[in-house]
Formats: sequence, C-alpha cells, structure tokens
Amino acid sequence: MSSHLPHARSALTLAVALLAALALSACGGGDKAAGAAPGPGAGAAPPPPAVGVLTVKAEPVAIDTELSGRLEAWRTAQVRARVAGVVGKRLFTEGSEVKAGQALFQIDDAPYRATLDSALAAQTKAEANLAQAQANLARNEPLAAAKAISQTEWVATQTALKQAQADVATAKAAVTTARLNVDYAQVRAPISGTIGRALVTEGALVGQGEVTQLALIQQTDPMYVNFTQSAAEVLRLRRAVEAGQLGQGGGRGAEVRLVLDDGSEHPQPGRLLFSDLSVDATSGQVTLRAEVPNPKGTLLPGLFVRVRTAQAEAPRAMLLPQQAVTRGSTGDTVLVVGEGNLPAPRPVKIGGSHGASWVVLDGLKEGERVIVDGFQKMNLRTPTPVTPVPWTPPVAAAAPAASAASR
Repeated sequence: MSSHLPHARSALTLAVALLAALALSACGGGDKAAGAAPGPGAGAAPPPPAVGVLTVKAEPVAIDTELSGRLEAWRTAQVRARVAGVVGKRLFTEGSEVKAGQALFQIDDAPYRATLDSALAAQTKAEANLAQAQANLARNEPLAAAKAISQTEWVATQTALKQAQADVATAKAAVTTARLNVDYAQVRAPISGTIGRALVTEGALVGQGEVTQLALIQQTDPMYVNFTQSAAEVLRLRRAVEAGQLGQGGGRGAEVRLVLDDGSEHPQPGRLLFSDLSVDATSGQVTLRAEVPNPKGTLLPGLFVRVRTAQAEAPRAMLLPQQAVTRGSTGDTVLVVGEGNLPAPRPVKIGGSHGASWVVLDGLKEGERVIVDGFQKMNLRTPTPVTPVPWTPPVAAAAPAASAASR
C-alpha cells in the first residue's frame, strides 16, 4: 500500500498542471479573438444631424400689425338730476337693460306741482284781464271814431289790451316751465343701453346747486377700440409702399381683429374707422379707432386688448415661422441649406408679421430651404453637412397623434 502512494501524488500534480495550462490558453485565446473582431462602426464618423427645413415660396401676403388698445362703449350717457329735490324711489334694477325714456328715479315733485298750480291760476287771471281789455277795446272803438272819447283814452284802451296779451303769454310760459319741472322730477333714461349701479340712494338731496349724476348708461354693441401706433412704424410702412415693396392694404374700412387677455380671438371682426392725422407730441404715437360688433356682450368697456390689422400687402413675399429668424440690432438672418447640404447664414429683410409668421420681403429666393428647427444639433462654429427633412408645424404634428389616441 505504501508503494502506490508516490504514484498517486505524482498523478494528482500532473492533473493540476494540465488544468492550469488549459485555463491560461483559454484566456489568451479570448483576448486574441476580441482583438481580431472589432465591434461594428468602431472609428466611423457619425451621420449628419437631421434638421427641419421649410421650402419657401413667394405669394401675396397681408402684413399684420398688432397693437395694444382699450375698449370704449359706443355711446355713454350720464343720468343726471335736472331739478333739485329729494330722491323718493329708484325705479330700475342695477345692471339691467333700459330703454330710452324709461323712468329711473322719482324725485319728490310736490313743490313743483304747487308751482304748476300757481302758474295755472296766474294764467287764468291773465286771460280774464285780456278778455276785459278786449271788451273795452270793442266798446271804445266806435266812440273813438265818433270823437266821443279823447285820443288819450283811446290810446290807453289799446295799450291795456297789449299789456293783457303780454301777461297771458308770460303766464303760459310760467305754466310750461312748471310742467317741465314736474316732468323732470321723474328722471328718465336718455338712451337705451345697460345701466350700472345707482350713484345715489332714496332720501338723497340731489341737484342742489349742481347737476347731480345719478347713474351711467352705456351702449356696448357695437364697441369702439382705441389704439395707437408709433409714427416711425407708420412712416416705415408708407416708405415701403412708395418703394413698390408693399401695396396699400389699410385705409377706411380695413378689417381688424381683437385678441383678448387669454389669447383667444374675438369671433366678430371689426373695421377701422379713422387714423388721426396728427402725432402726439409727448408720446410720438398716432391714434386709431375701430368699431367691433359685440352681440353677446363679451367685450366690456375699459378692457385692454390687442388689435390686429392689415395695414399693407406684399405682392411677392415669403412666410417663415418666427423661430426660423434670428433678429438682432444689426439685422435679421436665417440659415439656408445650400450646396452639399451645408447650412449658411443669410441676411433677410422683414416687413412685418402675418399671424405667427414673419413676412420676408427680400434676401431669399423661391425654392430655397430654410432651417426651422434642429439648431441645437448643428455645429454653428464650423459648418458641417446636415440632413434636411421637411418641417411639420407643431399643430399639424399633434393632430395625427391625437386622432390615433382617440382610436
């Protein structure tokens, strides 16, 4: 048994050596295989970045100008007390629609009715005196013709008649004034429209020494919108029209649209009424006014809005999304994909806006491709080729996704 032990140990040692050799061989072979078969694309240049481009085309374009404006009621009337007295009753509901001639307030008219009664009595007395004077004239006329009375008495008879006629006219005028005061004690609406809150309450003394305002009535359909434009912008547009780059698009009756605070557009377009011929010396602005329908009463007096109006028309212009144009103090530029798909800057002349796009008057040729998005993928310091793909507006791109989600 002791003679077999050295042979067993030598066999075990040989087996361990063979296993170690196999392990080293496998590691070396793996490294060699990895070095012989490099991964695909190792050391290859990345593909050109994809950018969205828009192929421009020339077309007639209306140049819109967006200005800040403020709404004003079409007609406004202040309801005022025309006679002095104590307000007895309010006859309307605040914030309601009222008609012209509708009674709004009742002022205590007892003093004015008493004055009217006195004036009527004075008129009756004057008319009685007139009748007496006419009778005297009729009696003395034949006597004067027969020289039965003196000339002085005849003249006095004629004078008394004329004085009686004048007294009657004065009495009638006093009656008319007294009736007017009684009528004015009931304050009526001067125009139809929406009436605001009452500015006085029952028991208030009004019209004592001044004409007291009681309420305000406004007609809000249609509405006026007053807005201003810088004189420099007006002159720039006029020069472009004179140079033939733009056609006259504004003028009396030109269409305007209102943009509200929430970004929505008022559904009914308005029309431009006039443009002031003078320039405000303090602000350098020209005043404009437009009339806008307001059938549902959504527009309120005093509301600030933005006014879009087409003041000129470019016969052959190109529309570019505003994100495609870089605007600066030295000028406006765009990136055009040129030969070899290399982007190159191009100075352009902007004539204004049309909706969410800039109107390009000069600097581009029809059919050129302008980069709209993908700027962050490009190396603008060292121009390198790009892969132009047609640009899709965000709204148009979102529509298919929304329809697919609904299915």
